[in-house]
Amino acid sequence: MFTETQIKDYAQLNQMLKGLLEDETDRIANLSNASSLLNVFLQDINWVGFYLYDETADELVLGPFQGLPACVRIQNGKGVCGIAFRGNDVFIVDDVTEFPGHIACDANSRSEIVVPIYKEGTPIGVLDIDSPSFDRFTDEDRQGLIEFVEVLKQHI
Repeated sequence: MFTETQIKDYAQLNQMLKGLLEDETDRIANLSNASSLLNVFLQDINWVGFYLYDETADELVLGPFQGLPACVRIQNGKGVCGIAFRGNDVFIVDDVTEFPGHIACDANSRSEIVVPIYKEGTPIGVLDIDSPSFDRFTDEDRQGLIEFVEVLKQHI
């Protein structure tokens, strides 16, 4: 379908995501393909995936991802994912060892970006991406991933 070298920027990535999701209505299938697409597109990452909100337990639960096995449950408001989700705010952490309350699922992770996912005010979860390098994520990543999530929300 595509190769890593064919993808030049987030605009192109988001077009590819639209194509992947166009006729599919299954949430898990779409989140799975989205995590795979990011895993192929993004350089210098070691984990990418989704945590989905369980309202009954008020926690984020591991969803589709690419990478090593991960923490299964994260309390709302805990760690980078839980704090970003609770505040509905994108977090970029340049050095996870300096983030108070960071939950270390992979000891090799050094930086992280988390994009909350809310659809029409309803909490869905977060997109979480880790890197083995410090200072990996930029404002370009922030904007591109916000747009990526906007495309994704139309299909989950």
